[in-house]
Amino acid sequence: MNKLKVAFYNAGGCGGCDMSILDLSDFFINFIKEFDIVFWTPLITDFKYKDLQSIPAGYIDFGFFSGNLNNPEHENIAKIMRNKCKNIIAFGICASEGGIRGLANLYSPEALINTAYVKTKSNDNPDKITPKKNSTYENKYDLSLPSLKGVKTISHVINVDYFIGGCPPHHEHIKRIIDMILNDKLPSKGSWLTNGKSVCELCKRNSYFKGEAKSSIKTIKRIHEGNPDPDRCLLEQGYLCLGSLTQGDCGCRCPDVNIPCAGCGGPLKEVKDFGLRAISTIASLLEDEELVEMIPSPVFLFYRYTLAEFISGSKILIKKGNKK
Repeated sequence: MNKLKVAFYNAGGCGGCDMSILDLSDFFINFIKEFDIVFWTPLITDFKYKDLQSIPAGYIDFGFFSGNLNNPEHENIAKIMRNKCKNIIAFGICASEGGIRGLANLYSPEALINTAYVKTKSNDNPDKITPKKNSTYENKYDLSLPSLKGVKTISHVINVDYFIGGCPPHHEHIKRIIDMILNDKLPSKGSWLTNGKSVCELCKRNSYFKGEAKSSIKTIKRIHEGNPDPDRCLLEQGYLCLGSLTQGDCGCRCPDVNIPCAGCGGPLKEVKDFGLRAISTIASLLEDEELVEMIPSPVFLFYRYTLAEFISGSKILIKKGNKK
């Protein structure tokens, strides 16, 4: 039987999604027995963009697209992959919802570059040199950088067949997805590939499993403050955990080691606006509304992984050099 053809591309991502594939370890050997990897750029192999362009339309069975899009090159590759792939999978929270880098939409490209190259205290850049859009190397190579744009998810540019959350997706979950593909058990197009359970449903701290009512939040704590009681819900102890809204395909790894869920798994099916629902959930549990003042950087907490999906493209106007 012919192997299924697969391709991987990482746009504006950190490479963690690619590493989660390699984290399959010995299972990865089975993966390459079942799949023919025809493109995996730029982190794993040295395929060129012309190699992707030369592939016939619809030749690739599954294209895994990780990272968000914040320049014309990312958008161009997304469109090419859509033409070459029968199925496009938004692989990881950056591709699906924008990820942490989606917070860049709060600032202009000029402000981001100035912070990265000039204002950051650890930089040794007294001449305040910033990247040039065009330059010549060794008097013979003309180089250019793509213009930065607002961060988008892949679905803002092309139609996406399936979505996967996680920062990155846990390798055990990837195994489940591979089995779904090989056994032709994928859900309908447009679905998230998920076990359908929230982080809270899998959390051993959950008061529900003990037959107890959830307590109100009496204080707000940062992750470094105090020592959480391992037998009590983190949220009830004041650590702002978003596990009730987040898909639990990670297996509840963070709360198991005293780290509140930040929502990287992606929103549950019934959650349309993750940040708004998170604000509503936390607000309903606060014993005193004055506790709101203790919540550090609310937009970075509630929209940490989903801001690009919420305010990208025409949904946000950013004034040059200013925070919106």
